[in-house]
Amino acid sequence: MKRIIRVLAIILYFLILSGCNKEIEHSKETADKSNEDIYIPVQEYTGEGYKLDNGEETERIAKENRAVVEKAVQRFFKEEYKTEITVHNIVGNVDGATVFVESVGEPHFYTYAIIPIDVENEEVLEEDVWSQQNQVEDAITTGLYAYAHQQQFDELNTFIDSIANDFNLTGKTTEAIKNVGGAGFATNYYFIQIADEQPFKEILNTYIEQPNIDQQSWYELFKNTNFKPESFLISIKLFTKDNQKPEQELLDTIANKLEETDNLPRGAYSIILNDNLVNKNTGIGEYENSIERSYPNDIVKE
Repeated sequence: MKRIIRVLAIILYFLILSGCNKEIEHSKETADKSNEDIYIPVQEYTGEGYKLDNGEETERIAKENRAVVEKAVQRFFKEEYKTEITVHNIVGNVDGATVFVESVGEPHFYTYAIIPIDVENEEVLEEDVWSQQNQVEDAITTGLYAYAHQQQFDELNTFIDSIANDFNLTGKTTEAIKNVGGAGFATNYYFIQIADEQPFKEILNTYIEQPNIDQQSWYELFKNTNFKPESFLISIKLFTKDNQKPEQELLDTIANKLEETDNLPRGAYSIILNDNLVNKNTGIGEYENSIERSYPNDIVKE
């Protein structure tokens, strides 16, 4: 039951992040994708054009005061999470601006914070930066998980690179992940979410107190938690390069190869296969022709 609730919470997270009341990552959109003003090939998508509802004025104010925004957000992450970050993108929302950031060094992750803006007085409220519950904490945890299990993640990267090359598939650009990602540890092909924070409370507390301990120590800390594989949700997203319709046979082939591959990170894996187009206003690439292997039929690696 806890995992079901968490999966629903993750879907809600993407709903909030997309700023769109009708488009959710795991829903199938029925829009006409022939509108070239909205849909572009995933290889060309960098996050440019990404919008949140009612954010025009706040975005203008935030970008006119970008230096203030960057300094405030960097201070927030340093004080609250002992983490240095780089600001990549600022997107206006109804009450302020959503600021997409990337950690500097290890652990490596993407996330975002929100800075309120007084539109009437055109003032950035730099002392009131905040983040949504567990958003940054989960991002740090996923980054630490990947750092502590570098060999297994190298194997996963090699596996997905091979799949992409063999079947003419691609993923999102690094620029898109930096500018509108905000989903913890992520690569061009996959990202990680936390389904259950409880086993990792000690790890997070250790990071806040001792952020610079060595890689092996992080590995031992994760090992000692005895976490269930389902605690980590690893979502693999693949796109056809030539805008061919995703085929169930190909998805099944990829899933079978994943099941047969050893020495991968523990986790519950889902695979989503999309065509080549992305909505540049939302960053979403899942539509009515997308197909997936996911919960409750995901692939669990022990």
